[in-house]
Order: sequence, then structure tokens, then C-alpha cells
Amino acid sequence: MARAYSLDLRERVVAAVAAGESCRAVAATFKVSVASVVKWSQRFRATGSAAAYKVGGRRPFALAGERAWLLARLAEKPDITLRALGAELAVRGIKVSHFAVWHFFEHEGISFKKKSARQRAGSTRRGAAAGTVEKIPRAA
Repeated sequence: MARAYSLDLRERVVAAVAAGESCRAVAATFKVSVASVVKWSQRFRATGSAAAYKVGGRRPFALAGERAWLLARLAEKPDITLRALGAELAVRGIKVSHFAVWHFFEHEGISFKKKSARQRAGSTRRGAAAGTVEKIPRAA
């Protein structure tokens, strides 16, 4: 992403517009877009400063407000799936993605790993090794 224009330039542009010049003339003088001149002027009128807004930062988890309920629900039913939790949240009126539910529990340090007791019975990889096949001589 490109860097924001300097505050000095923004203030000079806003001062020129405030002095009565048109936005197009100011944009041509300072070699910036007309849209930038308009936005900086609007921001100055609204906030008193033409400074750029802060870029980046961390967004809070979508389920941060439901932390107590989610942890209580998991304690109540420890074998519940993430999809089932997402469905229960939807019933409560909180529509979030499967990833949001997973991300919340990952942040809490809780994982939903499969237990060895739940593996399928009779897997071919766990059974006895297959015997060798005898070679049958071909009739010539």
C-alpha cells in the first residue's frame, strides 16, 4: 500500500481551498487528485485536522463478547464440534463463519483434536501385514 501524503502538504491544500480557490485549481497546483483535495477539505471541516487516518492495527475477535458463553458451552458438552457451535451461535442471533469460531478457540489455546479412541475400527494400516503372493508358473 502507498504511504499517505505528508501533513504539511495536506494543510497547504486545505488552506488554499479555504482561501477560496477551486478544488480543481488546487489539485493542479499541488499535483494531487481532485478527490484527495475534496476528501482532505471535508475531513478538515469535520474534525479540524486533515491528518491521515491510522492505518492497520488489530481487529477484535468477532466472538470476544461471547467468550463466557462459548467456554461454558464447551465445558457443558466437551465433544461438541465447531460447526455445531456455529449453528448454536446462529440460533442466538450471532452469525459468524466457521473460521471465526475456530480462530476464537485457537486464540484461547483450545484445540479440537481427534482422540485415538475415536479412530475407525479395522483400518487396513493397523491390521496385520498382508502375506506375499505366490508366483504361479505360466504354462509355456
